[in-house]
Amino acid sequence: MTNKTLLALAAAAAIVPFSAAANRPGEGLTARFEVEFMQMTIDHHFAALRMTELAAGTDTQRNPQISEAEGTSPTPGFGASPAKATLADLKSLARRNNRMQREEIMTMQTFLRDWYGIQYQPRLREDSRAMIFLLERAQPGADFNHVFYETFSRHHYTLMEPVNGCMTGTDLDHHELRQECRNMWHSQISDINMMRHELKKHFGIADYQPFRGLEPLRGAAGGPRGDHSGGHD
Repeated sequence: MTNKTLLALAAAAAIVPFSAAANRPGEGLTARFEVEFMQMTIDHHFAALRMTELAAGTDTQRNPQISEAEGTSPTPGFGASPAKATLADLKSLARRNNRMQREEIMTMQTFLRDWYGIQYQPRLREDSRAMIFLLERAQPGADFNHVFYETFSRHHYTLMEPVNGCMTGTDLDHHELRQECRNMWHSQISDINMMRHELKKHFGIADYQPFRGLEPLRGAAGGPRGDHSGGHD
């Protein structure tokens, strides 16, 4: 038997145990953690679909042209929504998150099905309903732009602690899940920083922190929410 053949057999032997282990449920404490984390993340992302479609609007029929006027795919269970945002960068952020989080929902559903035999469907949880209510109540234009940046930053931030748990407490063989969590951590932190900059640029709010309460802050001049001159294209 040649050295080349021996190396090939050794590589195959190393791959088989890894693949088999990666498709099994988590061991001990990790199993319950993973199931609860993935179900929570699916629900969290499902709420983000509704939040982003309120910002960018919905397209019931997709247009092949790429343009700033493009909307999102309608969220299951909700009717068509006109775009309430007026800032191009905000609508771009909303479209990107809508597409990306749809994919992440499907990935988590696949892990739940393959590892735990669970067919999980998204639902809205009470904390997310409160955030969606703020966006539904906001007036289109500057008011919505402001409320979206603060509320969506807060929504992103609420996932950070669970994602840290995912990266440090999931089953040792579930590398794909930890990679998904690393991707979510980086993308959502980047979005939060972008939205904080936008709040300063358009509304003069330089001290926004996403771990504050839900209600939007007052403007730099001390006026009530929505009482700003900025926030339009």
